[in-house]
Amino acid sequence: MSTIEDPGDDLSVTPPKTWATGVPAVAHALRYSLSQTSVRRTALTLLNVNQATGIDCPGCAWPEAGPAQRHLNEYCENGAKHINDEATTRRVTADFFARHSISELAGKSDYWLNQQGRLTEPMVKRPGSDHYEPIEWDEAFGLLAEELRGLDSPDEALFYTSGRLGNEAAFLLQLFARAFGTNNLPDCSNMCHESSGSAMQETLGVGKGTVGLDDLHQADLVFVVGQNPGTNHPRMLSALEETKRNGGQVIAVNPLPEAGLMRFKHPQKVRGVIGRGTAIADQFVQIRPGGDLALFQALNSLLLEAEDDAPGTVLDRAFIEAHTSGFGEFAEHVRRISWDDVLAATGLRREEIEEVRDRVLRSERIIVCWAMGLTQHKHGVPTIREIVNFLLLRGNIGKPGAGACPVRGHSNVQGDRTMGIWERMPQAFLDALEREFGFTPPTEHGWDSVDSIRAMRDGRAKFFLGVAGNFVRATPDSDVTEEAMRNCRLTAHISTKLNRSHAVCGETALILPALGRSDRDVQATGEQFVTVEDSMSEVHASRGRLEPASDALLSEVAIVCRLARRTLGDRVAIPWEEFEADYGTIRDRISRVVPGFEDFNARVAEPGGFRLPNPANHGEFRTASGKATFTRNEFAMLAAPAGHLVLQTLRSHDQWNTIPYAMNDRYRGIHGARRVVLVNPADLAHLGIADRSEVDLVSVWRGGEERRAANFRVVAYPTTPGSAAAYYPETNVLVPLDSVADISNTPTSKGIVVRLEPVG
Repeated sequence: MSTIEDPGDDLSVTPPKTWATGVPAVAHALRYSLSQTSVRRTALTLLNVNQATGIDCPGCAWPEAGPAQRHLNEYCENGAKHINDEATTRRVTADFFARHSISELAGKSDYWLNQQGRLTEPMVKRPGSDHYEPIEWDEAFGLLAEELRGLDSPDEALFYTSGRLGNEAAFLLQLFARAFGTNNLPDCSNMCHESSGSAMQETLGVGKGTVGLDDLHQADLVFVVGQNPGTNHPRMLSALEETKRNGGQVIAVNPLPEAGLMRFKHPQKVRGVIGRGTAIADQFVQIRPGGDLALFQALNSLLLEAEDDAPGTVLDRAFIEAHTSGFGEFAEHVRRISWDDVLAATGLRREEIEEVRDRVLRSERIIVCWAMGLTQHKHGVPTIREIVNFLLLRGNIGKPGAGACPVRGHSNVQGDRTMGIWERMPQAFLDALEREFGFTPPTEHGWDSVDSIRAMRDGRAKFFLGVAGNFVRATPDSDVTEEAMRNCRLTAHISTKLNRSHAVCGETALILPALGRSDRDVQATGEQFVTVEDSMSEVHASRGRLEPASDALLSEVAIVCRLARRTLGDRVAIPWEEFEADYGTIRDRISRVVPGFEDFNARVAEPGGFRLPNPANHGEFRTASGKATFTRNEFAMLAAPAGHLVLQTLRSHDQWNTIPYAMNDRYRGIHGARRVVLVNPADLAHLGIADRSEVDLVSVWRGGEERRAANFRVVAYPTTPGSAAAYYPETNVLVPLDSVADISNTPTSKGIVVRLEPVG
């Protein structure tokens, strides 16, 4: 019987840290790794992770330096914990499921479920049962295929993907879905960077960032906006340290002070071990949640004024005239901003914004990096369009040391989209599929993640297949999402470890255990590797090094191929058996379908792989006008009524995506609990709520709808006045399903109006 305890609430609070990483990070990484597996396996994973011939870290999507510049220990604290969490020697067997009912599992924490270990054999929950039981792979594929073929329409099926999936399996999954007849390919991007893709596709003609790692090193000024690198992509701190050592500056824009953006102690450098490390942010702009649109509109207005005062010295007129459209309308609009509105929306003083402007005027090469703090707002798309306006004004697209940098949070989330995991792939991609495989893909747009929940809730979707994710914990409106999943006839999850999605079942439910990124993958033609694309469009190989957790595991490629073959039969002439036997044959097909992947097998065999071209960096903007587009973005302000706060959800430091590895948030000084809400002391005084008291969080939505997250402890914390912060997925229940960003349909998890209701 499992000896893992489900931890209770034992909150203690220490002052927030003022620096990140250093020796303590190494110690924490090793302590967690060794709690999961042996010294030998820990050494094997850590010496191979992020190496040119090794395992791509299954954590974040931050890129590696070139092979010659990589350190022997090319990983961060959270990456080490993540890969050894996967490499754990704990196992979940049929006996485990015999002991634990699904109802019991549904009452366990995310931490407890993850700590049980690796899944080892396929399992099924049959109709009316409250237990999983073993099932042979052949029967499992038969159940899935029978259900799919019995649907009234292919559009009653959903195929969800998380960012851990490699390029080869992602390409095959979308190929199978479209050959089956649907574009219902929701993915984790829908909840994260969809706003980035929407804004950048419209303004630059490409939904990806325009910078590489060398650009960060060369930049004069880097904005880090709505982002916490110290926890979510710690190796970014090494790049920012290089920026600083090369004479560049960093501006941090965020509602919370974050330790990693104050000072970084590089654990592989003497100055990071015995020295003071490197101060990162030259200016901290503590903004109100959602105030970033107003900030960049104010900056753009100030730059136009500076150009008026010294014509020809501020704006890059040659770039604007040759490569952009819409400048006149944009300039007329942004000149009319109200400073009263700007200061109310941002919570800043005008002098702070003018200080930012002065840094901009002293800088020739500027990069803006951002993450969920921008994208998960109702006006997330206009905010990112305004950032593009800011970059275009001084020609900071397409030159070294400058550009737009959306920082993706999961290792291959960008690659999955490149491979066709999107409900709205362009017609050119669908035409290429038709030429290569001889069938006509559906053209009607499918459902994204939010629309998929609505479809399951309303009975329009009856089959859900989740690949490499934890759908019910990654999505908003937890109660609605779980009820929607239970409304399905069949739910299935291709997974490596246990998570809550396995306890939220359709009438029939399947767990299909897969090889992990760290596992050796041997098929009929020999050992295979997969490929991934990082946040800066670098494509490289990943080769597992560990013996699989069970002989019964199949690779994600094999699972998709066998399911497709069983479901489609001879309906479409796609060589699924050949693809399963030799992943190189998949890459051959990708090279003929996906632009930029020509000679895929040969190029990815080179150490470090290759970088995909970005047309915007060469003056090619695939927009309606053929030029980069300035946009007019209406002012928007997120405000809470009296007695309420604006809540943003966030990760703890000891967490990856939906799964906590411990009950702590070391850098923020939170220990032993996760049901906490961080609130500015002045707000607590105004609301008459005592520090450490117990409250319910109640979100307020249109028409008086309310959602409740019960039993949270209040912690006085230096958040922006009027705002609060709490960890997800515990607070996803507060995010209404219909509270989404305009255009992108991304849940507004960084801008939820709540009140704190004292308990007792």
